[in-house]
Amino acid sequence: MGFFSRKKTGDSSAPADPKLVELGRDYAIARRHRDRRQMNRIIRTVEREHGIAEADWSAFQQGQDAYDSIPPIPRARGRNRRKR
Repeated sequence: MGFFSRKKTGDSSAPADPKLVELGRDYAIARRHRDRRQMNRIIRTVEREHGIAEADWSAFQQGQDAYDSIPPIPRARGRNRRKR
């Protein structure tokens, strides 16, 4: 078992719609990059193509959780910073 293992014990539920899981992952990426335009575009796509059923949103949330479980890379403090 590695550091960033996504395997959950006891929960073996398969997503209802893999396409929605992928859209949820894309939404989480856009949220991490603070891309509001892409976030709104993904939400409109989900509402227009898939409706707003509770099972659909749970698959969407599952995709977000899969990406959010990966910790972000620490940002550099700034350009041309002297080493101490």
